[in-house]
Amino acid sequence: MSEKLWTTGWVAAGYEPVREAFTQHASGGSALCVLRHGTPVVDLREGWRDPRRTRQWDARTLVNAYSVGKPVIALAVLLLAERGLLDIDDPVARHWPEFRTDTSVRQVLTHTSGLATFPVPRGPAAWTDWDLLCGDLANASPEWPPGSVAAEHALTYGHLLGEVVRRITGRAPGAFVAEEIAGPWRLDLAFGLATADLERCADLEYDGRDWAEQLLSEPGSVRARALANPEGARDLGVVNGEAWRRAVVPAVNLHSTAEAMARFYAGLLAGGELDGHRLLSRSLVDQMTTAQFTGFDRFIGAETTWGLGVQLEGDGTWGMGGLGGNAGWADPSRGHAIAYVTRRLGDFDRVTAIDAAISSVD
Repeated sequence: MSEKLWTTGWVAAGYEPVREAFTQHASGGSALCVLRHGTPVVDLREGWRDPRRTRQWDARTLVNAYSVGKPVIALAVLLLAERGLLDIDDPVARHWPEFRTDTSVRQVLTHTSGLATFPVPRGPAAWTDWDLLCGDLANASPEWPPGSVAAEHALTYGHLLGEVVRRITGRAPGAFVAEEIAGPWRLDLAFGLATADLERCADLEYDGRDWAEQLLSEPGSVRARALANPEGARDLGVVNGEAWRRAVVPAVNLHSTAEAMARFYAGLLAGGELDGHRLLSRSLVDQMTTAQFTGFDRFIGAETTWGLGVQLEGDGTWGMGGLGGNAGWADPSRGHAIAYVTRRLGDFDRVTAIDAAISSVD
């Protein structure tokens, strides 16, 4: 049976080109959700949750969306700023006394702390040991003076920010996100899944046998070093396993539905409020989505503009892409909050085509 026959869902009038783009770029397991001014206008899904194509994708399917989760842990830190529990320009060490690097919370949020890599070689088991990895980062030396160079903190971002959350609140970052963000905004997403949610996960698959190695760029580069340690973040045997899904790795293991991520951006577009629950003031959302650093990002390998946890594009959109072609973003000019999640890890051609179709809608 062709993948096209497994496409389900609906689009509002005028969004038919989006359905066509989504169907033409089926990956064998993906979902797309678009809200306009908070109202659903696209809800599409296709394919299966597993490579053997035995479990059909449904509205409750969770996907490890990789870096799409970075703005979620960033929002957790901004919540603490909203409540007066930290200042964005505080030194990290003010809240985490063992932390040796002279860098600020803002610099971590903008990927300019100089701590783009974990300093100690670790195997996959390290992902389940929060204290071990945070201890490594506390004793790390930055590669560049903090604030001087951008290099996306591909794997370190969540532990750097998550430990600040834990030190201030006494709560693990996964629990804080569940109770203070996902709960009030009714978002079906999590760092660290409960037993009942494990069976909802899609199994990731590579779009090409050598895809994982192609990601690394030149040996010894910032990108290669950032993605390779601890081992396992690109290993299907690890990321499709129970230990990874239960672990809290806020940089790269958010498990989410497309609807949940689109609702997350709808809340930000609405000025920090969703369904009557305000998390941030509009002024702090404006700071989050305003350029904080523009320059060459040594991990991405291109000119990049960072806000406080989100990447800003030249067309006025902002959000975050995730390894393998997942993405969540907002288009303020049209009021669109958009999320695309896929279990087949490849390039961003699918997202590009879908984005073009969404942007074509009047």
